[in-house]
Amino acid sequence: MQHEPQPQPADELDAEAVRTWSSLAVAALGRAREDIDAINVYPVADADTGTNLYLTAESADRALVEALATSPAGVSETTADAPVAVAATASLPEAVRAYAHGALIGARGNSGTILAQLLRGVADVLGDEPGDRGPGRMLAAALTRAAEEAYQAVAHPVEGTMLTVAAAAARAGEAAGAAAGTAADVARAAYDGARAALADTPGQLAELGRAGVVDAGGCGLVAVLGALWQALSGREPAAEAVRGRAVPVPRPPQPCDAEEQGGPAYEVIYLLEAAEPAVAQLRERLDGLGDSLVVVGGDGLWNVHVHVDDPGAAVEAGVVAGRPYRIRITHFADERRRARGERVQRAVVAVVPGEGLAGLCGEAGATTVLARPGEVPDAAALVDAIRRAHAREVVLLPGGADQRAVAAAAAEQARADGVRVAVIPTRSAVQGLAALAVHDPEGSFDEDVVAMTAAAGATRYGELAVAERQSFTSAGICQAGDVLGLIDGDVAVIGSGLDETAQAVLERMLGSGGELVTLVLGPEVPDALAERLEAYVQHGHLAVDTVTYRGGRYSAPLLIGVE
Repeated sequence: MQHEPQPQPADELDAEAVRTWSSLAVAALGRAREDIDAINVYPVADADTGTNLYLTAESADRALVEALATSPAGVSETTADAPVAVAATASLPEAVRAYAHGALIGARGNSGTILAQLLRGVADVLGDEPGDRGPGRMLAAALTRAAEEAYQAVAHPVEGTMLTVAAAAARAGEAAGAAAGTAADVARAAYDGARAALADTPGQLAELGRAGVVDAGGCGLVAVLGALWQALSGREPAAEAVRGRAVPVPRPPQPCDAEEQGGPAYEVIYLLEAAEPAVAQLRERLDGLGDSLVVVGGDGLWNVHVHVDDPGAAVEAGVVAGRPYRIRITHFADERRRARGERVQRAVVAVVPGEGLAGLCGEAGATTVLARPGEVPDAAALVDAIRRAHAREVVLLPGGADQRAVAAAAAEQARADGVRVAVIPTRSAVQGLAALAVHDPEGSFDEDVVAMTAAAGATRYGELAVAERQSFTSAGICQAGDVLGLIDGDVAVIGSGLDETAQAVLERMLGSGGELVTLVLGPEVPDALAERLEAYVQHGHLAVDTVTYRGGRYSAPLLIGVE
């Protein structure tokens, strides 16, 4: 149920105002979403800026509602439609921090990530004690901090973009605050300053000038600032003023890949738990891998956005820095087809147990779902991944026997949407890799499914794990700390070290033949172990090749596949 705007006193800036602003911003971006998508030409013409801003604002609004509903200062009502938070007595700092946090964890795309940092800048000021500043001056200072932090978050700021619009809004707001304006006056000045700056963006950025449009991200920011003014004044901005000079961009008659347009082929986004020094090093590493780098957040939680040709390397950089999760890898060519309403004929959705494998499978063209140890993704997560793949036909790789029931349920739901789905009965990530290696999107669906199923079935799989307690196994009694070598799901070897156990497992698996050994190393396993195992295989089995990958965080110490 949408939050109804409440009339605000002329100089009132409280939690209710933030709640109203949030609700109005979601509504404004919802109305402008398609128009903003249509003018999206920079940094990548993938027609999703409006959608990304809307989804980011929606995540921020959801977090705000939840925070206020559970706050001791807040009151919770229930209607026939949904619970509604009434924040009349909640604190302003609590509201703005929840609002910014929700944007951070749900930020989508380049524009959504910048919006999240703008809201964080606002929260950094409004979340403090006002001192001798009135609401107008506080809001002006918040808008200035927001623009400063947004510029700092972008590796290579470009004028004529959302950043330019934010800076113009801040300057106009500061002028109004210095003139002793109310919070509503500051919001109106910022809104007008943003509109004027938006109109000038085609003359500042060549891509916009050639297309005859204003900046899409800046257009969305104008909508958000218009919602702020409306929340504080009760006056509704004109729809045309929000859109500025936005007109649809003529689309090329033929599909074109990201490589043909220039620039990296993939967008990588993830949340990252890491200390600030590690994030500084991450920025340097990612800046060397690609462009459109934006890292926002703080206090140990960050949202990382970058465009790269090697998504696996971008994810691995996050693993080095800390704990990445909610990883999203998007291929721009596929995204443009979706924006034109075109479905790809066939796609692969893979459940993987580590970020490194997610990057590897994403690079191979699969849409991935990360599964943490002991957790099985629910059917909704798999259905979402199938829908994101936007294909008429989908091959689903569940990754483990415990995930096949959920995969089957997700497949049924997707079939109800008209998608043809086949589930490959993989029992290990290495079987999924083998299936993905023979995937042929150009062949017939049935033949592709048969070939992938055969490749998975022909791959024996092994795994090394560390026993947590004494227990009985098919290989005897193990003690806590023993290294267990599993083959096809059963404990076959009990050892005291990784090297000796891995070699014993490999010898047993290769006893029945094989042409290729795949090693997937866990996050704590040194590269030297892979080198020793490769040498061991080469010495005893000259005709067998070995390939090694990094599984990343959450993967087992060692996964082994023998084809």
